[in-house]
Amino acid sequence: MMPVATATTIPASRLHGQHDRPSMVSVGTIIWLSSELMFFAALFASYFTIRAVSPELWAQEITHLNIPFASVNTTILVLSSVTCQLGVFAAERGQVGRTGSVWAVKGWGLREWFILTYLMGSVFVAGQALEYAELIEHGLTISSSAYGSMFYLTTGFHGLHVIGGLIAFLFVLGRTYVTRRFTHEQAVSAIVVSYYWHFVDVVWIGLFATIYLIR
Repeated sequence: MMPVATATTIPASRLHGQHDRPSMVSVGTIIWLSSELMFFAALFASYFTIRAVSPELWAQEITHLNIPFASVNTTILVLSSVTCQLGVFAAERGQVGRTGSVWAVKGWGLREWFILTYLMGSVFVAGQALEYAELIEHGLTISSSAYGSMFYLTTGFHGLHVIGGLIAFLFVLGRTYVTRRFTHEQAVSAIVVSYYWHFVDVVWIGLFATIYLIR
């Protein structure tokens, strides 16, 4: 006789039979991220266009950038995508919290991985703020030159997107503490937030290569 599956043994991401069709929230998020991609594509186009007009200015101003510091900050953000995805894997198997000690990483659930991702994202934002302060001390501001305008516009808009992702993580984590059980809707929310976070990370990799590496 075949065992009967119960709601407690089915991963939260498969509750209520909603795994049989794409989530409209996920589809809507992907469409929205496509529009965001066009926005950043316009910023990239503006950056390269203005740089082509003023190559001497770019060669002069780029020397103010702290590339080793930015590389470490970038690594932190990229690794946060890994921790975010590990949180999604935990959500898909219905594990909202850790099963053992906080030091037993293998037993971590959605909460622990998303909290770590939030902290790493916060470190990135703080690092970007420190970099801004250092550049301002060197006289590079948004109004000092065309280079300054493009640098702060591209990295600033990305920073706002990172902050938006951090707020989304707080929303997902808050729901896991408020509700009594982990549901399919919460799992979908975690997955959608991961889409956004991965998008933000990929955009930053492009920005980092464009601003800091291409001479």
